[in-house]
Amino acid sequence: MVKSMTEGKPLPLILQFALPLLIGNLFQQTYNIVDAAIVGRYLGTEALASVGASSSVQFLVLGFCIGICCGFAIPIAQRFGAKDYRLMRVYLFHGAVLSAAAAVILTLLCAVFCPQILHLLSTPENIYAGAYQYLLIIFLGIPFNLLYNLLSCVLRAVGDSRTPFIFLAIATALNILLDLVCILGLHWGVSGAAAATITAQAVSGLLCLFYILRKVPLLHIQREECRMDGHVTKTMFAMGVPMGLQYSITAIGSMVMQSANNSLGSVYVSAFTAAMRIKQFAMCPFDAIATGVSTFCGQNLGARKPDRIKKGIRQGVTVGVLYGLCAGLVLIFFGRSLSLLFVSKSAVDVLDASGTYLRCLGYFFWSLGILNVCRMTTQGLGFSGRAVFSGAVEMAARIFVSLAFVPVFHFGAICYADQSAWISACLYIVPVCIGCVKKISKSQE
Repeated sequence: MVKSMTEGKPLPLILQFALPLLIGNLFQQTYNIVDAAIVGRYLGTEALASVGASSSVQFLVLGFCIGICCGFAIPIAQRFGAKDYRLMRVYLFHGAVLSAAAAVILTLLCAVFCPQILHLLSTPENIYAGAYQYLLIIFLGIPFNLLYNLLSCVLRAVGDSRTPFIFLAIATALNILLDLVCILGLHWGVSGAAAATITAQAVSGLLCLFYILRKVPLLHIQREECRMDGHVTKTMFAMGVPMGLQYSITAIGSMVMQSANNSLGSVYVSAFTAAMRIKQFAMCPFDAIATGVSTFCGQNLGARKPDRIKKGIRQGVTVGVLYGLCAGLVLIFFGRSLSLLFVSKSAVDVLDASGTYLRCLGYFFWSLGILNVCRMTTQGLGFSGRAVFSGAVEMAARIFVSLAFVPVFHFGAICYADQSAWISACLYIVPVCIGCVKKISKSQE
């Protein structure tokens, strides 16, 4: 069901939009957690390390896929807000073609260079075989990832965050079932976890496609709209590629950080894997709120309502920071206990390291409420390059800590690399976001 966000109180609209997205994100992270929990509990800590050894490069590649799909949806949201439905569908057609091309190129490149990627990450030899099997299957599922993310972003662009959530919930339940079948029943090991994940992604993407074809005639592309246009293609590249690079640039810093952590041994790889699953789950509300604010601002940019954009950003940041403070306290006091989801009580060293990482993370978790909202809003308002540069700042800070301090302080430096990156990026993106809103307000007066 499409929904305009150009009328009514901003915060209720943003939260109403963000709630299904949040629950969907939580479901998505739930099946990531289930993968890791079943692998860690039934296959052991080395298998858990195999699954997590390449998490940063997965974030780089799959994050790029998510980013370009989010970027492709921005002009769709703007044209929907302006009620220019013909041009909206033209953008949708171009997004579909460009996503298909990205699927072919990324899948081939990643599958071919999978061994080199794992060596670049300093993957320990005792977990290399499992890490390769898992990562290769995940890479082969890139087309399914793009299918779901493009169609779910398009539905959200026209105000429907509920439907993608429902399909993701179905996929989550399927993923859990397939995990049990493939790992415990068929004894496929870590390959079973990867196969379950990409199968669930395929189902969620196909469900979105069938729903649009059956229930959303507004998004049905007409024959005369199926023509590639240079100007439209350029616009889509200008929105999609920078947003994809924003995710990827951030992930490059995470890759350097993970490589530094992998060099410390499989105990710390296991600890980092467990902590990352918890961290990613806790970060879901930030992504939902930021996406809600970005979509709200994109629609109101198309409707030429700058005052609503300002209110949406202020209220979104406030909600994000309040959540970050509460979640941070949970990570500080209960991080080690939460790690027991993935690791047995006997693995004391792994549990201690994971608990330390999460506790340090909790001290600065609130900063993500500022960073995510301001960065995604800047992107949604059309200032792609500035949003990308904030990702570059984050990358640089994470790399600096990883290269300069991990050799000296070892895992202690890993525990503060993320926070250094978040604060550095905030110092850049906050004044930039304010400047972008002022520029838009002047142009629309």
